[in-house]
Amino acid sequence: MTISIDLPTINVTSLKEAPIHLYSEIQPHGVLLVLEEPDLKILQVSNNTWSIFGIKAEDILQKTLDDLLDSFQMERIKTGLLAGNIEFINPTKLWVRKKGDDYIVFDAVFHRNSEGFLVLELEPAITQENIPFLSFYHLAKASINELEKTANLRDFCQIIVQEVRKVTGFDRVMLYKFDDDGHGSVVAEEKIDSLESYLGLHYPESDIPTPARKLFISNSIRVIPDAHAEPVQIVPDNNPVSDRPIDLTNSILRSPASCHLEYLHNMGVGASLTISLIKDQKLWGLIACHHQTPKYVSYELRKACEFLGRVIFGEISAREETEDYDYRINLTHIQSLLVEYMSQEDNFVDGLIKHQPNLLDLTSAQGAAVCIGDNFTLIGETPKEEDLVYLVQWLKNNVEEEVFYTDSLAQVYPDGERFKNVASGLLAIPISHRNYVLWFRPEVIQTVNWGGDPHKAFEVSQSEGNVRLCPRKSFELWKETVRLTSLPWRAVEVKAALELRKAIVNIVLRQADELAQLAQDLERSNAELKKFAYVASHDLQEPLNQVANYVQLLEMRYEDELDEDAKEFINFAVEGVSLMQTLIDDVLAYSKVDTQAIAFQLTDVEKALERALSNLRQRIIETGATITHDPLPSVMAGSTQLMQLFQNLIANAIKFRSEEPPRIHVGAERLEDEWLFSVKDNGIGIDPRFSDRIFVIFQRLHTRDEYQGTGMGLAICKKIIECHRGRIWVESQLGEGATFYFTIPVGGRERERRNGRKTQNHLFGRG
Repeated sequence: MTISIDLPTINVTSLKEAPIHLYSEIQPHGVLLVLEEPDLKILQVSNNTWSIFGIKAEDILQKTLDDLLDSFQMERIKTGLLAGNIEFINPTKLWVRKKGDDYIVFDAVFHRNSEGFLVLELEPAITQENIPFLSFYHLAKASINELEKTANLRDFCQIIVQEVRKVTGFDRVMLYKFDDDGHGSVVAEEKIDSLESYLGLHYPESDIPTPARKLFISNSIRVIPDAHAEPVQIVPDNNPVSDRPIDLTNSILRSPASCHLEYLHNMGVGASLTISLIKDQKLWGLIACHHQTPKYVSYELRKACEFLGRVIFGEISAREETEDYDYRINLTHIQSLLVEYMSQEDNFVDGLIKHQPNLLDLTSAQGAAVCIGDNFTLIGETPKEEDLVYLVQWLKNNVEEEVFYTDSLAQVYPDGERFKNVASGLLAIPISHRNYVLWFRPEVIQTVNWGGDPHKAFEVSQSEGNVRLCPRKSFELWKETVRLTSLPWRAVEVKAALELRKAIVNIVLRQADELAQLAQDLERSNAELKKFAYVASHDLQEPLNQVANYVQLLEMRYEDELDEDAKEFINFAVEGVSLMQTLIDDVLAYSKVDTQAIAFQLTDVEKALERALSNLRQRIIETGATITHDPLPSVMAGSTQLMQLFQNLIANAIKFRSEEPPRIHVGAERLEDEWLFSVKDNGIGIDPRFSDRIFVIFQRLHTRDEYQGTGMGLAICKKIIECHRGRIWVESQLGEGATFYFTIPVGGRERERRNGRKTQNHLFGRG
């Protein structure tokens, strides 16, 4: 009795991935012995020796192989085992004495399992002669001659199934190819007329689950002579040395899983032969032979089919690569042009999108995006930037490989359904942890023919307390309309994307080397500037003092002899010296800003403002200025620099006042990751055309006759804010006052972190 089970209570994955290589049962047409070397003691044996040898299984256990075989055969076997390569003795003919004087001839195959035990499998020999080499040769030659008559890959596959069916006589022979998503389809079929065709039908991944695929890679040929035969138990169940079931990964006789047998029964199959087709150490496909009634295939014939499959499949692999060759050459040419374009541009992103061919041509995509930090450069049909922000964040959190690709993004990233029309397919390469190049393909609605409903590929049932998987019973044509998928990415396109990634990384690294050299040059230049500043503050100050002192001394000593013009000239000279001294002090202050930024600490902004107002006390009193401020926070900053910043901005507001007494307000507002400060006045205002120019060193909007100064104050403010990784700007109209804004990041920045980010921004074109 079979009853349905509530699926959520069952771990279906564990049922699908059960370790089928540890079955303690074999098919009844042969005998299996587990031997311990070097004496070849029999540790386990299949429980069918009585019907085949006329000897009970318990009478064989713990004996040696010498007790079954004569000395001549044993000497040949031991010599072969000692030779190092066990394949040299496979297959071999063995004669085993049946009870009485009769002998039974077997095809014998040895292998060592993962635990190091020697496994001997015996199958009754249909013929006592091996198939000679010439038979293999002629078989392969005839097939290759057929292949040479066609250039079509699908015809190649058809020739394989025709030749294998011709040799084996099976009712149906199919070539089954796996897709990248694990599903498979029948790409070639040769059968008797009375059977329904499976050609072109797709089959779900669960039809050949992961454990079965691994076994097909390890053991490239698999035969089930009678799908209805009762399996034979291996005794004892557990190996007496390891105390575990024996590993039968490479076994020919290993009994199929009950789910697979039921699957064959539902298809009306009485016997099967399966040959693995392996490419680049992956399971490319299978040659599946089905017969409606039991059918035994000798070891030699199985090997002949395996040999034939490998020879012809080698031709298929070569033909696949040939069909990709022209496309691959074209992509290589596009890739070389993109690398050349990137090398010629200051910003590598421009090299990818501004020329022809461009980024889209490398993968035959309809849209692409280059994501550098928070900046997105788009080309073609792409999702919106706000959608890309979340997509890139998902990639950062979920993808660690050098390349990620899917033809159904919505299956792994559900939000992708919103932009399926432009990006059902995604190919992504990371340039760094936060920077990506993305390609997109739109949705292509397809109709897929399945061999039965893929959504009901199996059922979970319970029989006598045992939970197991049961395969579907119907294999009739079932059509499915597939949505949310794009055209698949070809392997050659994925490889081209990976090669582009390497090229971009190399270009970025080269630019990093150039920036490192530039940094060294700047460091030397800064050192020379510091020396100049020192000279300016010491060696130049003294001569200037002498000029001023001696000019004033002349005025005092010869005052009675000087006319009004002479006295005016002396005043000009003294004022010029004073201006020169002020200019030198400002240049020195400007040069020191960067070096003073080293020691950031938690600074009370209100105290820094109070220090600035204290220094400006006399000017505030003289002009009747009123200064107010919002509650001010504490930030990570240089306290002296912050004081200098407020002092310069408020001094400017007082200097460039209107006819009314200056009213100045200092504001503060917390944004997401920074503080926004403002210094607002009611002065004469600034023409918006000059809102950038006023922050340039030595730039003035007024003559010295109108307003005194060196043109250094706002340049120093800008440099202070840049050292704090903030921004400074002004908003103003003539006659309406001005508001200076500046930002300071929340928590500040250590000097090394600032320099690192500055370098990264330059590398990716934002420097």
